[in-house]
Amino acid sequence: IRSGYRLIDYSAAYGDGSLVAKGIEASGVSRDELILTTRVSNRAQFAGADRVKDEFLEQLKNMKTDYVDIFMFHWPVTDCYEKTWKVMVELYKQGYVKTLGVANCHEHHLEVLFNLTEERPLINQFEIHPLFTQKKLIRYCLDNGIRPEAYTPTARFDDRLVRLPLLHRIGKKYGKSILQVVLRWHVQNGVIPVVRALTKSHQQENIDIFDFSLSEAEMADIDGININARVRYDPDNCDFSIL
Repeated sequence: IRSGYRLIDYSAAYGDGSLVAKGIEASGVSRDELILTTRVSNRAQFAGADRVKDEFLEQLKNMKTDYVDIFMFHWPVTDCYEKTWKVMVELYKQGYVKTLGVANCHEHHLEVLFNLTEERPLINQFEIHPLFTQKKLIRYCLDNGIRPEAYTPTARFDDRLVRLPLLHRIGKKYGKSILQVVLRWHVQNGVIPVVRALTKSHQQENIDIFDFSLSEAEMADIDGININARVRYDPDNCDFSIL
């Protein structure tokens, strides 16, 4: 937060939410300046609607807040996510949530939700990076008023990405690292990259991407890196019990 970040990306699957509260308190930044996100765990989805609600209220208590800015489910768990969504909509209508979102949803998952309730998700967080550009899903989301968020936006530093001469040439041109080039590519594509960093210097590197712009040709060149390679899981082909 002190480095300038305002989006906090959390999930019940990540552990102790009280650490989020401690971080906010120590930052000196008021709660209303932050965008606090949390997600429903798969464990709660398997347990049923009551557990989804109880888990969420536990998170609020642990994070010492009476609302979250963005509430998602972590995965579209088969035979569960529809019921989970209905609970999320109830919590939204009760004022606990400002914005509803989802994560790891393909088009067919979103279409189910469109027909399920009057409320629609406004954010979809899914795997996007130059090795897996997801152009079709991004376009579908944008056309339906859903902002795409990218997790693993730099492909977890996969060698197939970070060793590419193209990215090094572009980075050298702008005096930026290849990771900054990739994050800038996300932003210019209308995608919100959710970044992770364990040091202050890396945090600053991730956020220092707003003083340059990639050309149309450079954007197209980075698009061309795509090999449809995931580094995480396909929501249509995974075991949700281990996620």
